[in-house]
Amino acid sequence: MDPTSIPGLSEWTQAAGDTTDYLDYLAQNVGLGGWAAFARVFMPRFVEVEGCVLWDRVYDPGNFQDWHERLQGDSRAIEATLNQFRLWLYVDISEGPASEAGAVALAEQISVSWRRCLREAFPDRTFEVTASNSEDGPVVSFVTARAPLPPRDCPPPADRLPPNPRPASASTVNADIPRSR
Repeated sequence: MDPTSIPGLSEWTQAAGDTTDYLDYLAQNVGLGGWAAFARVFMPRFVEVEGCVLWDRVYDPGNFQDWHERLQGDSRAIEATLNQFRLWLYVDISEGPASEAGAVALAEQISVSWRRCLREAFPDRTFEVTASNSEDGPVVSFVTARAPLPPRDCPPPADRLPPNPRPASASTVNADIPRSR
């Protein structure tokens, strides 16, 4: 994403002169608090609760319990419901193709950063991190990648069935089974 393609920033850098860029823009328009807030957006913290990995900003114990009950403990559904950063709620996105494309590109950059942070925080898990463009605007979200569960009324696939030991007879002996003396 080229930040100088975003309206507002591009006009500012053009008006300020040829040697200015996105960093000069931030230096003139964003203080220390803004920088720290940006850092936290791109490098969020996460919590693990009852098998769910959640963005720390969306975790509230009471709200989690409500969703846990409502979604019958379905971890994937709980994560999908709660782990959403609706960029359009926090960023004023001007109407027009350049601004809208810039907002989508920003959401994609945030999703790349979140994927790295999740991989670092939970190296034993795999996550599906997405940047999507909803009717309202860009959304960054994530869920833990999980193997799909078979329907409850179907037996598990043959490769997941426990071995079915045959009783040993006089003509067949399983060498792996210790014999009693």
